[in-house]
Amino acid sequence: MKAELLRFDGAVKRDPAIDAWIEGRPGELRDIARHWFQVMRSCGDEVRELLHDGCPVACLGDAPFWYVNAFKSHVNVGFFQGAALPDPDRLLEGNGKRMRHMKLRPGTATNEAAVTRLIKAAYDDIKSRVEHGLVIREERTPRPAKVAENSRE
Repeated sequence: MKAELLRFDGAVKRDPAIDAWIEGRPGELRDIARHWFQVMRSCGDEVRELLHDGCPVACLGDAPFWYVNAFKSHVNVGFFQGAALPDPDRLLEGNGKRMRHMKLRPGTATNEAAVTRLIKAAYDDIKSRVEHGLVIREERTPRPAKVAENSRE
């Protein structure tokens, strides 16, 4: 089944509202959001950005591929086509048709290399979808459920 890519109007090369949003987050959450948004901005010259539904979003042109949002005790780094991304380190959470996210918490170690690979993979994925007319896959292989750290077997 063919599906259109999600598109957002108004994305720009550098949106001062995003920097203001980041600076408005408290302490360590601000630092986490700023760091990962900078990594995302460095993906390529075609990266555009905007605030959508109150959080910073990165687009390739007008096609979103990545977002960040801050909550009380963590920062979500999310991917609009996350279900299609390779995730050998099993960092992504979510079971929706397309979107996935990871929760980054202050004081908790982050696998920087793996997060960076996911951001690069998301950028490469959206670039391929836009340039080659690829569409969203409606079917996917279910991901195995994560086992909670404190669960008993």
